[in-house]
Amino acid sequence: MLKTFSEILFFPRKYCYNFSSNFVNKQFQSSTSAIMHQEVNEKKAKYDGRSKKRQWQDRRSDFRQSKISKTDENCETKSEPFERIKRRKYALLLGYCGVGYFGMQRNPTMRTIEEDLFNALFKTNHINQECFDVVQNMQFQRAARTDKGVSAVRQVVSLKLPEQVDIESINKELPEVIRVFGLKKVTKGFNSKTNCDSRTYSYTLPTVAFADKDASVEQYGFRLNDETYDRVNRLLSMYVGTKNYHNFTSKKHHQDPSANRYIKSFICERPFVRNDVEFAVLKVQGQSFMLHQIRKMVALVLAVVRNHTNEATILHALTNEKVNVPRAPGLGLLLEFVHYDRYNFRYGEDGIHEKLDWAECENEVEAFKNKYILPVITETEIAEKEMVKWLSKLRGHRYDIFDEKDDAEDEENAENANTEDDKGESRNDKENEQIVEDEKDNKDEMKVESDKTILNTESIS
Repeated sequence: MLKTFSEILFFPRKYCYNFSSNFVNKQFQSSTSAIMHQEVNEKKAKYDGRSKKRQWQDRRSDFRQSKISKTDENCETKSEPFERIKRRKYALLLGYCGVGYFGMQRNPTMRTIEEDLFNALFKTNHINQECFDVVQNMQFQRAARTDKGVSAVRQVVSLKLPEQVDIESINKELPEVIRVFGLKKVTKGFNSKTNCDSRTYSYTLPTVAFADKDASVEQYGFRLNDETYDRVNRLLSMYVGTKNYHNFTSKKHHQDPSANRYIKSFICERPFVRNDVEFAVLKVQGQSFMLHQIRKMVALVLAVVRNHTNEATILHALTNEKVNVPRAPGLGLLLEFVHYDRYNFRYGEDGIHEKLDWAECENEVEAFKNKYILPVITETEIAEKEMVKWLSKLRGHRYDIFDEKDDAEDEENAENANTEDDKGESRNDKENEQIVEDEKDNKDEMKVESDKTILNTESIS
């Protein structure tokens, strides 16, 4: 006995290693056998005909359904099977009167065009709750973002909808001042904003705004003469081309590349008369526009025509120098057209897709414009005289002094004008960064665990 103990006590190092490894292997085998034994015990018991025999009623489908319904009587909600709906990319044409709305873009706690549109799509089961809460899930994008009080005749939005879309049901859920005119299937990568070549806006105003500042005239009975009409068109043509419009928006530096904008055309159409008040329509087509750009372009032309300043002010405002440009009221501003010339040239005649010219909806669009948009603009102007009130303020405007209150308002509007797709991209970037960090952490944890196992085996050995 003492001999055996002494042999164990004074074993050589290699025998100790063999002893330890054999001991670990035996412990591992015993633990695995115990686990397997436990799994065998947890297996389903053998078939017992007396306890497991199914009655013939259980095999009947009607009896089984009634049995299931009885068991679910106390349940508040029943689990419904998931149904996957195939969706396609569409371009949606809509028009709206922006009076009483806080712009096109969705904004919490405020009445917007998009909020009413999403509610109508959700009520008619064209979108689910997930798409209603996060519009990026249906790849929603607008062609142009209109500001507070601005209307649109042919606004285009792109989004994913089911293959069967019922426009009549959507219009029933929308207010009368918002209408969906049509929709067309587009390519998967279509984006109503980035695929848009140019946009055409119109600005409706009473022609009395072109009268001289010292002339005592009223809205009723005033008519625009040909000489002033030609001068207005000549001044509007000064904006045509690629210019630096940093003075025609807010918080924009002249070195910012986004301040350069391309204007294709800017004209004044022949006036028309409503209720003995003459109105003119200014139409501008440009590649894109910044916040308040069109209203400031119109205001500066009015200031020159009324002889509040000279034509050199327009040229000076288009330079790198800082100029305080006035801003006209937003009542008469209207989005007329959204142009997709390159898309129509590439996909319009491929036999699969249609051109986005909406010629088939022209009669319906014009009827909506003449019923809900133009009367609101003209009647509101005649009743409230917004342009006349603004012209009285234009007389004392200073082009070298900047109003801090207007700058603060412009800055707030610019901050609220951040598009939802930009927010979605930033949110996606954060999610991707988080995923990368989680994967990195998982790799680090796996590496630490592997290092620990290596150290444990080395310590055992």
